[in-house]
Amino acid sequence: MPTPRPRPWRRAHWRAARWHMPLSVALAVLLAVGVFAGAEWTYQRALDSLVNLGGRDTARNALQTVMRRLLDIESAQRGYLLTGRAAYLQPYQAARTDLGNAIGRLHEHYRTDPELARLVDTLEEKSLQKVSEAAETIALYDAGSHAAWQGLVLTDIGREKMEAVRRVADVLLATEERRIAGERAAIYRTLEVGRLSVHGLALLSLLAYIFFLRNNAALQASQVTHAAQLRAERDAFEQQVRQRTEELALLNLGLQEMREGERGGLARALHDDLGALLTTAKLDLTRLRHALSAPSADVSARLQHLSATLDQGIETKRRLMEGLMPSALQNLGLQAALEQRADELHQRTGVAVERDLQPLELDASTRQALFAVAQGALSNVERHAGASRVVLRLSGEDGAIALSVADNGRGFAERGGSTSALGLRNLRHRIESLGGTFTVRSAPGDGTHVEVRLPGRERPTEPTALPEDPPA
Repeated sequence: MPTPRPRPWRRAHWRAARWHMPLSVALAVLLAVGVFAGAEWTYQRALDSLVNLGGRDTARNALQTVMRRLLDIESAQRGYLLTGRAAYLQPYQAARTDLGNAIGRLHEHYRTDPELARLVDTLEEKSLQKVSEAAETIALYDAGSHAAWQGLVLTDIGREKMEAVRRVADVLLATEERRIAGERAAIYRTLEVGRLSVHGLALLSLLAYIFFLRNNAALQASQVTHAAQLRAERDAFEQQVRQRTEELALLNLGLQEMREGERGGLARALHDDLGALLTTAKLDLTRLRHALSAPSADVSARLQHLSATLDQGIETKRRLMEGLMPSALQNLGLQAALEQRADELHQRTGVAVERDLQPLELDASTRQALFAVAQGALSNVERHAGASRVVLRLSGEDGAIALSVADNGRGFAERGGSTSALGLRNLRHRIESLGGTFTVRSAPGDGTHVEVRLPGRERPTEPTALPEDPPA
């Protein structure tokens, strides 16, 4: 059977599959990278803006703390100076500590901005001057120099220092408010870019999904076409195999019939030619005996040996004829031939053969095939089975002929190279070439059962049976 070549539609299917798969993978990887990069960029920008915004808010809170603590120091100073009560000094001390911490946070925040760092230095200087002024007045009050502290308060030095601190703080607060507004705007821009990126990637994903569905539909259609073409090729191959199998079966049947015809021709040649020669020689020997009135002992012995040799030749001819074409099968039919073969098995081996044989009118090829199966099965029983009982059945029912041979022998496992297995395989081919079924069931220790079923056939006109040899 020729090897099928790739069809053009197969090559197109392979090319489409090779093209669609890398493209789909590339699109999926590109979208995944885009989603990852967009999400990471948005996250980093938003995180940076939030960190900066937190720092701005910390600086603004520190500036507000400086202003509040300076006001607390001034209020504590005035309350103490007016009342003389030491309770007003507790907020004063706490305010001085918080003021130092707030200015330290401002130095940390503006360490990378020289211009604003100078403003923080100025703020710190003015704040310290304001604290020093308050401390001086409190010290003069504690010393009892009321005229001195009153004169220091009336000079407006404290107000001037406070105004200087307020101006510097206002500059820093305005700067921070402006930067906070910029950071918020950056966050909004980042969120907007992220939103647009998500929308764009969603649109690209939708387009990629549509492209995938389209390619998938095309690939499925190609696969359906491919499957249909494969089914068509498979059906064509199966039809070709069936046709070749039928042709081989007919050829095998023709060879079987040719072989049977040759065997029959050889048997008839043995009967007609060799049988006639041996019979003529036997008759001549008989006449020679009658012609010799008083033969010598040596001549009588030689005549006797010659007669025995001719009898042996006639028996050998008969045995060869029976092997080539059993006379009982040709003259009396399949039932009688099976009976005779069962008797021979019982006589040679002592195996009991149970028989259930129906008389059937069969054509020559069916009759010869069934007898060959029975002959082969009984020969295996005789040579290998070691059985004590055999059941031989022949029946015709439902338009079919059934033959079965079952024994209770040792059975066998499947051995492809054994003589019996090879013989059974040849018998199977012969039966299947006639349209029948051949079944063998056997297992070690469980006997063997051979069953054959053939379709019934009408009996055609058969060749003339071989005549019986005249008695010796």
